[in-house]
Amino acid sequence: MKSDSEEFVRLLTEAQGPVFGYILTLCPDRSRARDLLQETNITLWKKAETFEEGTNFNAWACKVAYFHVLAFRRKMARERLVFDDDILDYLAERSDDRLEEDAALARNRALQRCLKKLPEHHRKLVEARYQPKASVQDIAAEQGRTVGSVSQTLYRIRHNLMQCIEKTLAAERAAG
Repeated sequence: MKSDSEEFVRLLTEAQGPVFGYILTLCPDRSRARDLLQETNITLWKKAETFEEGTNFNAWACKVAYFHVLAFRRKMARERLVFDDDILDYLAERSDDRLEEDAALARNRALQRCLKKLPEHHRKLVEARYQPKASVQDIAAEQGRTVGSVSQTLYRIRHNLMQCIEKTLAAERAAG
């Protein structure tokens, strides 16, 4: 992705809060954390071409921030006592887990909203398909339809749900 693209600028702008929060978990000095965020932003801008579109931008940005925090810690270790690397790694892992959990929760909330927007017969078809031990063959037989027909309908519903989820998440990011 090119650093001058509008999409990269949007992703970088939206990542400021999460990345700053991540840095603060590793470096509680707010002033130094702001400096580390700026250093991270510069590196992200320089390495924009290495970001793979479609992957988690915040996770990538936090990994870059992690290396800036490590470099800062090494510099500080020469000057005074700081957390050892094991503690820093633990804090980084916990923060990574929280970022992933937050993203999963947001997607789940969006899915629930999108499911509610489906026509009732589509929602019931999805619910039937994801019951334990349910199969497309059983659903088709129960509804008097062909397996191919049920499969195609489920494919279209999943595709529409995926688009709805992406639009919902994008609207949430734009709102704030």
